[in-house]
Formats: sequence, structure tokens, C-alpha cells
Amino acid sequence: MNKPDYAIRIRDLVVVRGRKLVLDELSTTIGAGSVTGLLGPSGCGKTTLIRCIAGIQLVKSGTVEVLGEPAGVATLRRRVAYVTQASSVYPDLTVVQNLEYFAALMDRSASDVVTALDQVGLTACRTDLTGNLSGGQRTRVSLAAALLSEPELFLLDEPTVGLDPVLRRDLWKLFGDLAAAGHTLLVSSHVMDEAARCERVLLLREGRLIADDTPDGLRRQSGQDDLEQAFLTLAERAGHTEEPNAVQERQAS
Repeated sequence: MNKPDYAIRIRDLVVVRGRKLVLDELSTTIGAGSVTGLLGPSGCGKTTLIRCIAGIQLVKSGTVEVLGEPAGVATLRRRVAYVTQASSVYPDLTVVQNLEYFAALMDRSASDVVTALDQVGLTACRTDLTGNLSGGQRTRVSLAAALLSEPELFLLDEPTVGLDPVLRRDLWKLFGDLAAAGHTLLVSSHVMDEAARCERVLLLREGRLIADDTPDGLRRQSGQDDLEQAFLTLAERAGHTEEPNAVQERQAS
């Protein structure tokens, strides 16, 4: 069977939670070896969409295909890394102990642990107790653990929240390097300036995909140079006239 040239293909995806429509007939295709940003305000459905791709979200209808297989099948477990907003590492272990544990599970070496620590900027914290770290640092420990498995697809839910501008810049460089090496990354954020760091951007608003384009394409569509203003313009065209939280919650850069 030929390997597909896309990493993710979603068709007519509908998710309902209680009586609330969370995702509304969403369709998109994400190419392999790319960095795609999933942007929109808090509560717009970003995490739900990522959970659908990870295969852990109950869906009402539609299909999600990942690396040529249905989302969530057992054969994808080592091929897809999902880094959640909540820390997925052990707080009672040090940073390096956490990574050594995951390295043992994945048959990785001590040098791989050293490399992962360096990639996420945590070498100086290697002996710190993970439970004493900041939220942003714990997220980076989770990311380092994901790097150890060398997955084909990274699903990263708000990985730069709480990080200073230098660390944000360094992580986005790492994301670009991973894509250049053939990995695919879907990175969610509510900070619109991060859209400029992506090859492609999915703009989500109230469970609907209101744009799917490159950053320059979003500027052309909206007639706005500033990506936050581009989001506002496209949201208004889609029938959402209130100011999005994405603009109000802008991080310092």
C-alpha cells in the first residue's frame, strides 16, 4: 500500500457534548512534514479536535484518518505523540528520572535523554523534582518525553503557554527542525502572533473552521497585515461579530 502524502484527513466531523455542538461538520487535510497551527480563542473546540485526531474523543459523525489509518487504532500508538495541556509526567520524580523511565519503555539510550533535555531547554533543571516546576516547564518535560519516541505526528495542545519569549522562540525553531526532518506537527494556540510561525493555519471559531490557509493567504483573504485583525475580519465574515478572546488574551512577546 502506498503511503499517503497527508498526515491527517478529516471529513464532516461533528462532535456534540451534552446538548452543545462542539465541532460543526469540520473538514480539512494536513500534509505530512509540516507545522500547522490550530488557532482560536479558548473554548472554540481546539482541544476537542486534537482529541479526535488522537482517537480519544467520542464523535457523533464524520471520519478522522491519521497516517493512513483510522484515528485511535492500536498501530498508531507509537507513531503519534499527544502532549496535553495538563502535565503527563510524574511529579514525584526528577526531570531526568521521568525521561529515563520513558526512554526505558521506548528502548532509547541515555544519550537520547540528554538530547531531549537540550532540545526543550531543561538541561539546567535535570535534577529538579518535576512537581516543583512551573506549568510551562512541566509541559516541556512532557514534550521531551514525546521526543524520545520519535513519532511521525506530534499533537501539541498549547505547548508554549506560560513560556517567556526566548523559550517560545526556541521551541518554535525546534518545531520547524522536526518538520524539516519529516515529522508532522499540529500546534494549538490562542495567541495569534504564533500563526506567523506556522506554514499553515487553521482558524477555529465556535466549532467551525473559518479559515485554512498560509499566514500570507490569511492576510490576502482578510485584507489585513496584522494576523489578529485578520482573525477578527474573517470571524466577522463568518457571522461572529463579537471580539474573540484570542485578541484579549494576547501574550507578551
